[in-house]
Amino acid sequence: MRSQSKVLVIGGGPSGSTAATFLARNGVDVTLLERDTFPRYHVGESLSLSVVRMMDLLGVSEKLDKFGFRHKDGSYYEWGKEKWDLPFTDVPGGKHSWQVTRADFDKILLDHAREEGVEAFEGHRVRDIRFSGDRAVAARWHNDDGREGEIGFDYVIDASGRTGLLAKRHFDMRRMHDVFRNVGVWTYWKDAKDIPEGPDGAVTVCSVPAGWIWVIPLHNGITSIGLVTDKKRFSEQCSSPADVEALYDRAVHAHPLVRRTIADAEKVSKIRTETDYSYVADRFSGPGHLISGDAACFLDPLLSTGVHLATFSAMLAAASVSSMVDGTVAEERALNFYDVAYRYSYERLLVLVSVFYDSYRGKDDYFYRGQAMTRAEQQRLHIHEAFLSIIAGVEDLSDATTVDAYQVIEKSLHGRDPGTTPPTRVHSQSREWTIMPNSPANAIEGMYLEMEPSVRLRDTQR
Repeated sequence: MRSQSKVLVIGGGPSGSTAATFLARNGVDVTLLERDTFPRYHVGESLSLSVVRMMDLLGVSEKLDKFGFRHKDGSYYEWGKEKWDLPFTDVPGGKHSWQVTRADFDKILLDHAREEGVEAFEGHRVRDIRFSGDRAVAARWHNDDGREGEIGFDYVIDASGRTGLLAKRHFDMRRMHDVFRNVGVWTYWKDAKDIPEGPDGAVTVCSVPAGWIWVIPLHNGITSIGLVTDKKRFSEQCSSPADVEALYDRAVHAHPLVRRTIADAEKVSKIRTETDYSYVADRFSGPGHLISGDAACFLDPLLSTGVHLATFSAMLAAASVSSMVDGTVAEERALNFYDVAYRYSYERLLVLVSVFYDSYRGKDDYFYRGQAMTRAEQQRLHIHEAFLSIIAGVEDLSDATTVDAYQVIEKSLHGRDPGTTPPTRVHSQSREWTIMPNSPANAIEGMYLEMEPSVRLRDTQR
């Protein structure tokens, strides 16, 4: 282990490996420390269409196809009385995504990072970050062999996932959302039937009174099936593992489509649970450090946005750090760009999930009433501006740019009839938002993101 690296990346999941790969391609000296030894289990098997673009930029799409991950040609929803067939071919330029086993997917990304020049160490846990004043300068680590040490850096990207080394453990600035205080309960089934109603290999989402169910077919004949339910119901009904499994079994057999899917199938793993997973850090960067992926925030599994936010924030982090290292952008401006751009992306997705929950027709069900945002949550998130920015033309969320969606959010969150025509431009915190800041016309305080031929920030004044 070296004692100094220009950039340290903590965590080898999709966020960490993506950031490290882009940095290495830009000629930046980068070291990655991962606490586990890959492959290791992780939930989150369904990749959104936006991830395909990132995999193309990383150069791993062919590796994913060669491995044999099942193609995901879209999504299918039975949401209340609605049935939505959403093929990716309806998106301009859209193609398939993948349903992945995360143990294999994450290992492919980490191995690819090594091939691109990243010095990666598995089985190395970062204990804490040492600061000089308010600047992060070094990380203390220990490994599975009992050795320990310290590595200094100019910049660190914390991609430690839900562990939240900086946001949760060091700064104690992780805030749980007022909404989406739910519990995920899932397991894996062998010989489950495919669901013919949606696109081939689709993720299927079915609402039930207790919450909603996901069905994700994988390449190995195994199907991931999970229930998302409210924490209060879970606490009242589940005091033992047997209670958890009983709650899960009742839910998956309550929906005709899911019941048909598992009629001749058998569970092949233990019941797993996850709770308190909807959170956000008060800030995503500071002197010498950036917080990326799940270490900064996590939304809700409803729209399969976890890997998208992880890799997208990693690209933003790599672009910001690369531009700071080569001296083309001052640190304060680059970190401000990162924080604002990542938070904007996260919050617009949060609004979209809120709209989706609000569209459910069975609102008398306790679970769906519990997803309503409080006034305090709306104010913290600048919810009105965030939604308006979506309808102003965010390309990757074009399905939300409708007058109907605008009316839903206005009536449900603000209690007023907005009329029929949404505004086309919007101001949020004194900034005008339209679409992703990837051109001079859409710059954030004079900064914009360049993705090709390399990932970095550009200054409109240079």
